[in-house]
Amino acid sequence: MKVVKNTFLPILLGTDLNSYGMARAFHEEYGIKSLALGEFWLTPTQYSAIVDVRILEGFGTQEGFLAGLNSIYEEYHSKFEKMLLVSCNDNYTRLVVKNKKKLEEHFIVPCVEEELFERLATKEAFYETCEEYGLDYPETYIITQKDTKVKFDVKFPLFVKASNSAKYSKCSFTGQKKAFFIDKRADFDRIVEMIYDSPYDDSLIVQKMIPGDDDSMRVLNCYVGKDSKVKLMCLGQILIEDKASQTVGNYLAIMNDYNPEICNKVKSFLEAIKYTGFANFDMKFDASDGKFKFFEINLRQGRSSFFATGSGFNLAKYLVKDRIFDENLGFEIAKAEHLWLELPKRLALRNVGQQHKKKVKHLIKNGKVCWMLSYEKDRNIFRSWQNAKFYLRRWINRGWKGGK
Repeated sequence: MKVVKNTFLPILLGTDLNSYGMARAFHEEYGIKSLALGEFWLTPTQYSAIVDVRILEGFGTQEGFLAGLNSIYEEYHSKFEKMLLVSCNDNYTRLVVKNKKKLEEHFIVPCVEEELFERLATKEAFYETCEEYGLDYPETYIITQKDTKVKFDVKFPLFVKASNSAKYSKCSFTGQKKAFFIDKRADFDRIVEMIYDSPYDDSLIVQKMIPGDDDSMRVLNCYVGKDSKVKLMCLGQILIEDKASQTVGNYLAIMNDYNPEICNKVKSFLEAIKYTGFANFDMKFDASDGKFKFFEINLRQGRSSFFATGSGFNLAKYLVKDRIFDENLGFEIAKAEHLWLELPKRLALRNVGQQHKKKVKHLIKNGKVCWMLSYEKDRNIFRSWQNAKFYLRRWINRGWKGGK
């Protein structure tokens, strides 16, 4: 679809991988440049020809957020017919939801209402909502700061992670990890005490480990229209997960999957709670009972969501058709053979499970593969150098030298 110049401006909240993925989606589909706003320069959006980056002091705070967006409105509203806000991290999503009514005076704001946000934003609240609507989740216990001495009989191994990811991500302390795998009681007590000695003061989630390799994991990206009807669902099977402490569980290789049963179950859930905007689910198949267990919902597109766009289901297209052009979209479950990578193909082939090597080789050989940061329409010597350093630093820090 051709877009008349200056019809709309995509404003991406964040400057990270997720932001670049959305900028690339808008550029691939409409040939337009996005504007990314954030507090810090981050490598994925630097030296780019498809996204302008604006660093705004204090943008992660209530006052700085509103002041920053007000200044952007004053600068751009005479140049564009519409301005579309797309949040790309948890903190900005919370700020958008909290200020939705005020922001809607100037921007198109595709997100949920604050009441629903509070029912979904923390893992603890999400599991309560899952109980209400029949979504399965792992055996879970909740710890609060007032009750760190766990009274239940913990069965190891298990995972400990923050219920409030946005609040936890703002904390910094020695030994911090995104999630902790624990196989004995002494380590459990030590880690819980360490977390609560930090600035983090919300609940902790303690979950029984679901057996299975990386390929038991699934990620589901959804777009729900302004009418609270699901328009797109794109399911991916995880082939390789990150094992580094700060980013453990992030996805490094995803292959498209197709499962109408689980998609329709989630569709019913989203429409029943009157959701709107992007949603991203992480889940794992539990072979003990044959069910997918949900870990969390992100109230935005996920950091690896470009696997949907890369496989032919451009996320920006669904958002723009719904919110900018008011098109009547139907329901679609993505079905494609495609591979999304955040690591070199050599490392992917050496680290993927043996049962998937043949399929991965086939997809790579036939060009059914994408690297999000590698975009032929966004290449220059500075960006190539930055991307090379970005990848090299990530793999050296992980100790990956070509094998497991």
